[in-house]
Amino acid sequence: MNNAKTTLITVMLVTLIGSAGIALPYPVLAPLFLDGPATELTHFMGLPPKLLLGVALAVFPIGLLIGSSVLGALSDQFGRRRTLVLTLILAAAGYVLAALALSWQNFMLFIAARFVTGLCEGNIAIARAMAADLHPVIDRTRALSLAMSCAYAGWLLGPLSGGYLAVFGAAVVFWAGAAAVIACALLAQLFLPADKPSARASGNLLQLVRSENSFVLWREPAIRALALFNLLFCLGVNAFYEFYPFWLVEKFGYAPHDIAWNTVVATAVMITMSALAVPPLKKRFGANPVVFNGALVLGVLLALLPLANSQGAIVMFALIGASIATVNGVFPAIMSERFEQYGQGKVMGLLTANFCLTNAIIALLGSVLALVGSQWTLVLGGALCLGSAVWFAALHRASFNWPAKVIPR
Repeated sequence: MNNAKTTLITVMLVTLIGSAGIALPYPVLAPLFLDGPATELTHFMGLPPKLLLGVALAVFPIGLLIGSSVLGALSDQFGRRRTLVLTLILAAAGYVLAALALSWQNFMLFIAARFVTGLCEGNIAIARAMAADLHPVIDRTRALSLAMSCAYAGWLLGPLSGGYLAVFGAAVVFWAGAAAVIACALLAQLFLPADKPSARASGNLLQLVRSENSFVLWREPAIRALALFNLLFCLGVNAFYEFYPFWLVEKFGYAPHDIAWNTVVATAVMITMSALAVPPLKKRFGANPVVFNGALVLGVLLALLPLANSQGAIVMFALIGASIATVNGVFPAIMSERFEQYGQGKVMGLLTANFCLTNAIIALLGSVLALVGSQWTLVLGGALCLGSAVWFAALHRASFNWPAKVIPR
């Protein structure tokens, strides 16, 4: 039990610091491209800054998509710790390249660096798999919820730090991200248990990538039905994540630190809900009603958010955070409990890959919608979340083969 607790605490710290590193640039990029001075970076080839920002936002999740679909599954084969540490070191190199690209005003190098960083930060799937591995010593829903609460804390700490570090220059933010990821690598190497490769880990690496990546799970009808819900829900969530800074800048003229404080409100609620409220809610009402109602409420909130003033937006950000944390705390446990025979790394990789795929899609589509008005991306996000709730309810009405019960702690 003590070893399990040590592992969980380490996973939580790695998730916290890693998420903070990922989120550091978010409040920096929108003001840099939309309100910053005209440079070779922000006006590359004479293209509109909004479109360049869309590319900059999209390339990172594209890397995450590829990395998460492979790294979680490969950690099932080669071991969690060694795969995690190696990818963290490579991610740190990506942050360094991004910082240099900003200093040199080199857009193409910046895009390449963000792609490499995203590719390696797909190791989020490994951390989630390690939390799920602790069951039954530590209840799966509790372990995943605590890990998610640290991810949310990273999303709070990262934008807040990035917003204030930006006064020293955008490059400084990426240097800080590199330092955060190196700290993660040290924690993982020192405190996570050593692991051995699976007996299946043989043969050519490329063959393993092709056969063991998370996308092969889409072939399974039961997984595909639930993964489609997750895909629609993540599209809606990422419409919010990616474009609320657009909306705050356009509607209220917010600076980076103003964006950061709005993020603080949403993520503080996410942390509280995930750490304290999600397991009791699941126990009291059941997993399926919690997921359905969370997706439904989020859809309504996102659709109504463009109508809010600055004070009302803060309240709605808090409610949005609660809805996101509720679904994200329960749905991964449903997937983990039902499909663990496929490998926790592969299953968690599928969920992370879905998130990354939808992030890239929304970044590109939303940048076009933002040319008309950023509020329309938020409305689209609301419609997608409502669609996910309808699909989830349809599965339930069709007597879909849900998990019979939650395994008791």
